[in-house]
Amino acid sequence: MGIFSRFSDIVNSNINAILDKAEDPEKLVRLMIQEMEDTLVEVRSAAARTIADKKELGRKLKALTKEGDGWQEKAELAISKGRDDLAKAALAERAKVKAAVEGLSRQTEAVTEGLAKLNTDIARLEEKLADAKARQKAIIARHQTASHRLQVRTKIHDPKVDNAFVRFESFERRMEDLEGRVEAYDLGSRKDLNNEFANLESEDMVEKELADLKAKMAETRSTASK
Repeated sequence: MGIFSRFSDIVNSNINAILDKAEDPEKLVRLMIQEMEDTLVEVRSAAARTIADKKELGRKLKALTKEGDGWQEKAELAISKGRDDLAKAALAERAKVKAAVEGLSRQTEAVTEGLAKLNTDIARLEEKLADAKARQKAIIARHQTASHRLQVRTKIHDPKVDNAFVRFESFERRMEDLEGRVEAYDLGSRKDLNNEFANLESEDMVEKELADLKAKMAETRSTASK
């Protein structure tokens, strides 16, 4: 079974919606066009057969009409000859022919209506086919353009650029790791104003003790030398 199972599926389809959902729009539009062309051949063949049927019905109607006129003339002849029995028989045959003519006339009207419908269908299908072919050209052009752009991008692309970015990102990660290790040592050692002053006082005390020790040692050396 093709993409479209019936003629109405084709003429009532939304090509844009179908192509938007397709994984391979270019392939799908080719299949759609093939299906439409095959359907168009079938519809035209049906139209040709219908035209032939209409012509055949026309020939039969013409022959029956002529036959009916002949029975009318025979009935008139029989009356003129005083043969009412033959006139009645001729009129009876004429009535049969008239009924047949009416039946063929109804068939001809139905065939004419069907042919008009086929002509409309052919016009609609040809319009849809032209639209699909226009879409095909646009899709192929877009595909070729995209392929060309991809080839150009591939040619001008330098892998050294990517390698440089990779090396730089690796260096950044190492730096961030070192900085994290340094910051980890400072975790839990909150420094506030009191700590700062305590450090200053501690430094003053150490300086004073150092000065006292130096003075004491100097005095000891002076005493020893006397």
